Amino acid sequence: MPKIISEETKYEGPRFNVVQRIYEDEETQKQYIRDSVELLPAAMILPITDNNEVVFIKQFREVLGKETLELPAGIIEKGEEPIVAAKRELEEETGYVSNNLIELATFYQDEGCSRALNTSFLALDAEKIKEQKLDESEFVRYFECTFDEALELVNLGYIKGVNSILTLEKAKTYMKGR
Repeated sequence: MPKIISEETKYEGPRFNVVQRIYEDEETQKQYIRDSVELLPAAMILPITDNNEVVFIKQFREVLGKETLELPAGIIEKGEEPIVAAKRELEEETGYVSNNLIELATFYQDEGCSRALNTSFLALDAEKIKEQKLDESEFVRYFECTFDEALELVNLGYIKGVNSILTLEKAKTYMKGR
């Protein structure tokens, strides 16, 4: 098992840090460098309305330089439970609430370069109760479609984010009887 010899933060930003670690292999004593992007964990939500519509969001993603189609999601604040973050993000980004959240999966977004452990939820009987409450830097629109249409959007390549794709895939079992 490798051990960490040294660690240095190379970049600190508002959304992530970049940390460089030097490891030493205990067997061979060879040293090597690995960089990691230190992201905060996130909660993803698949909202299903009482008439079985999926609520998606569309937003411009600066890193990609284009608008994306994805499920509502957001950062889990320090000390916050994932389900609390999921409820908060669902309401902020869409104005919908649900009292029937089911945890679908806990997963690393990219374990090769980040420690962020994300959690996805199915939010059944989601109900629109108010307007969106977005952060200053968020410009999010939402729309509804059926679950089957959502799966087709993945197959057609309109949804490319692994978080949304995994969450939709994990929800299939729950959606069969609805």
